[in-house]
Amino acid sequence: MATSILLSSSFSPTPRIPGCPNFIFSTPKLNRIVTPMNSYSTRSFLKTTQLLPSNCLMKSRRVFVLGESDTSVSKDVLVGEDSADFDLAKQKITSWIYFTGVLGVVLFILDIAWLDNSTGFGKVFIDSLSAVSDSPEIVMFLLTLIFAIVHSGLASLRDPGEKLIGERAFRVLFAGTSLPLAVSTIVYFINHRYDGVQLWQLQSVPWLHHLLWVTNFISFFFLYPSTFNLLEVAAVDKPKMHLWESGIMRITRHPQLAGQVMWCLAHTVWIGNSVAVAASVGLIGHHLFGAWNGDRRLKIRYGEAFDIVKSRTSIIPFAAILDGRQKLPKDYYKEFIRLPYLAITGLTLGAYFAHPLMQAASYRLHW
Repeated sequence: MATSILLSSSFSPTPRIPGCPNFIFSTPKLNRIVTPMNSYSTRSFLKTTQLLPSNCLMKSRRVFVLGESDTSVSKDVLVGEDSADFDLAKQKITSWIYFTGVLGVVLFILDIAWLDNSTGFGKVFIDSLSAVSDSPEIVMFLLTLIFAIVHSGLASLRDPGEKLIGERAFRVLFAGTSLPLAVSTIVYFINHRYDGVQLWQLQSVPWLHHLLWVTNFISFFFLYPSTFNLLEVAAVDKPKMHLWESGIMRITRHPQLAGQVMWCLAHTVWIGNSVAVAASVGLIGHHLFGAWNGDRRLKIRYGEAFDIVKSRTSIIPFAAILDGRQKLPKDYYKEFIRLPYLAITGLTLGAYFAHPLMQAASYRLHW
């Protein structure tokens, strides 16, 4: 028998709140109160029901479950979650104070245990890889490869890891292992980005800098929506594996991959040497594997609900929209007029103007 699919229907003439999409997904914290079904529902298909999140639907909404006799789901009904949703009124000051404290402690430990050349292991790690080869291209590729193995490997072990030590402890392990490796990769790229063989020189081409700057800027809007859940990232809130569907997910099911490709192309075209190519090959290869691995893990976690999301989204940006599998709402732009994207705009502009500071900090590490 096919896995049950949740469908929502209204049993009240009260209209739905305008601008709020329909959502259908199963999470442990949904209200599990069972309500009477519509008189026209086929009772042979009904199973245990759940109320949908109150932030997007009227409280009078209810859900019923269809079995294999009816597997169609309306395209205007979301099976996944609303990405980049941030309700300021629901935020707790204590949680963000705790987050600030956690961030400070993490940065302090990272500096002492990894970044400081006199006490940390970062320089030892880079020196050990540099001993393998004098080629900055090989070292750059090895850095991305090691990060990819650790990052994706731990992600693949998330389900058994969380069952063994808990969600928060596993997130600390995951972040505590991935963060130093990511910093080392970034610092090495900054310090050696103009080493290697110059393959082309296009920096004198008119308007190229502006085109690549816009490409790079847009790439940060393709961050995976879970990145915005800072309280979960820092394990202040219990981390969850989300099935996102709205916002950037309508354009591509793997926005992190699309954004990384855009970032790599922009930097590689501008720098034009073999180190940039090696970094881009490693990063794009990692994200291609991450796309496959992410789909695999979501399929295991969400089953048929993920199949529905997959059927109306695409890996290639805009492909599902162009072939009619994804229908954008008339007010689609509102899914981007949200605080996380405002923050991304500010941080991206800030990072661009802070490039000299980032480069100076990297040079002082002597990696």
